[in-house]
Amino acid sequence: MAKIKLTKTELKAQTDALKRFQRFLPMLQLKKQQLQSEIALISAKADATAAKERAVRAELGEWVGLVATDENAVDGLVKVRSVRTGTANIAGVTIPTFESIDTETKDVDLWATPPWVDDAAEAARKILSLQSERRVYEEQRRLIAEELQQTSQRVNLFEKVKIPECKEAIRVIKIAIGDEQTSAVTRGKIAKSRNAGGDGEVAA
Repeated sequence: MAKIKLTKTELKAQTDALKRFQRFLPMLQLKKQQLQSEIALISAKADATAAKERAVRAELGEWVGLVATDENAVDGLVKVRSVRTGTANIAGVTIPTFESIDTETKDVDLWATPPWVDDAAEAARKILSLQSERRVYEEQRRLIAEELQQTSQRVNLFEKVKIPECKEAIRVIKIAIGDEQTSAVTRGKIAKSRNAGGDGEVAA
């Protein structure tokens, strides 16, 4: 703890600081809980999206086994031109939100390709959309995790450093002021006693 002045002015400053820290701490703790809950929710959404992707792949069946097992084949058939996103605010953190994707389908010779190519292209679009959505969730989780780390550090700072320091400073200052007041009273009594004694001698 830094050196403090043992004065009433410093006592007021430390008392005000303590009240401020104690007022902000519950808000920080609440924010920490909100961020933790949001990370859990995003993780669940990401897992659900991954499960949907696996389901789409499974539905393709053996007749499009190449697409179901080889991502390069999917990427070769349909490509993502752009990902449209929006924004949202979670506990003061601006995060991206997934809206949709724009895709580009490879030109194919219908006479030289299997009859299922159109279905494969549609499945590929679904898979790429789900992959893009999952990446947005991963970015959301990254941003919120960063804010959670900073918030947790501030909570620990307030709980383990600032508030205990203020309480200790207040205790030390009160003791010092109390000792000073006691000394002042004692000095006053001694002075009064001396004055009273001196007055008596003059009167005699």
